[in-house]
Amino acid sequence: MDMCCPCFRNNIFSRNVVSIYLKKGRDKPVRTGHPWIFSGAIARVEGADTGPGAGAASAGEACTVLSNSNEVLGSGYYNPASSICVRMLSSGKAPFSVNDLKLRIDRACELRKPLLENPTTNAYRLVNSEGDFLPGLIVDRYGEGLCVQVLTAGMERLRDDFVPYLQSTLLPSYIYERSDTDARTREGLGPKEGLLSGDMPESPVVMENGLRFYVDLAQGQKTGLFLDQRCNRKLLGTYAKNAAVCDCFAYTGGFTVSALTAGARSVHAIDISKSALDCAKKNVTLNALPLVNEQFIAADVFTYLRETSEEFDLIVLDPPKFARHPGEVPKAARGYKDINLQAFKKAARDAIIFTFSCSNAVDITLFRQIVFSAAADSGRNVQVLHMLGAGPDHPVNIAHHEGDYLKGLVLRVG
Repeated sequence: MDMCCPCFRNNIFSRNVVSIYLKKGRDKPVRTGHPWIFSGAIARVEGADTGPGAGAASAGEACTVLSNSNEVLGSGYYNPASSICVRMLSSGKAPFSVNDLKLRIDRACELRKPLLENPTTNAYRLVNSEGDFLPGLIVDRYGEGLCVQVLTAGMERLRDDFVPYLQSTLLPSYIYERSDTDARTREGLGPKEGLLSGDMPESPVVMENGLRFYVDLAQGQKTGLFLDQRCNRKLLGTYAKNAAVCDCFAYTGGFTVSALTAGARSVHAIDISKSALDCAKKNVTLNALPLVNEQFIAADVFTYLRETSEEFDLIVLDPPKFARHPGEVPKAARGYKDINLQAFKKAARDAIIFTFSCSNAVDITLFRQIVFSAAADSGRNVQVLHMLGAGPDHPVNIAHHEGDYLKGLVLRVG
């Protein structure tokens, strides 16, 4: 795209109008590449025209970040309404530019080139927010179309730059927006949903590892599918042959379809949402798999595992986020322990359990401790076979441990 076209003129990053001065000793995370600056690290805020004071800038304004000794550390965007006041975009004295925006989108697509050229998979993440050094921007590919999420005030101001660029470089048949998350609320933004360009089919069908899935971009969770579990669903197939499977929090049946494709003896798909299970049934049928020994049970997973008399050879625990912020971690820990304890109790001898947490406030060390505690209480001998995370289309900035939200363990229960 011609960088002189109108959509790139007068961009908010053509000049940084706000200066953010950090408190003494609070600059190390910025120097080592962490993209977030919290309000407690900021000594003062100065606007170019309005002088000192926290009211000098509006949400999403471009800013320069300086140390307590006036050293320029980098640039980003500022939001006084958020506890994460600054999202960093560049280091050093050179400000972030629209050319940087273009280059980072290009590099994100280059990283996904093996998937772009993979005829068996056409659904994956193209831009992963902080993981691709574009905080606040999510772009998922679904077949010939794209689904975007704009999560921050700074990225909201850049939508007239990146949406046309995505359109001109990737040539999608449609771009749909699903900016309806809690993250926008915390940024002081309202939800935005709808078609941004092109024509979207009523029920898009995508491919993942050779399997086909319906996608509900308008009503489904996240942007339609849990794309971060793609590699883990494939791994599940190596353990599913002849197994009696319990797919807990089954949603639209990603793990169920993978298990049946691999030759599972039976599958119980459990989810509290009947509409999600209806879609799971459709996905099983879409892949020409039999609906003979499968049960789709609309129930609370905790209650189901406590009350069922069944034992299973393979159990999947993929619950929703139990902790949305650090204050919810103690309650989340109790929930994770309970659900894993119930799974250990329903595991047949030498059963396999795939257990996950997508709460970024619960790190892998704590998650392992929780699962260990549940194993001890169950009286079962448990071995760790794999440690899991999201696929390579969900890269993580190594300085930003909060981005490493999905963690999982594959366990053998003796």
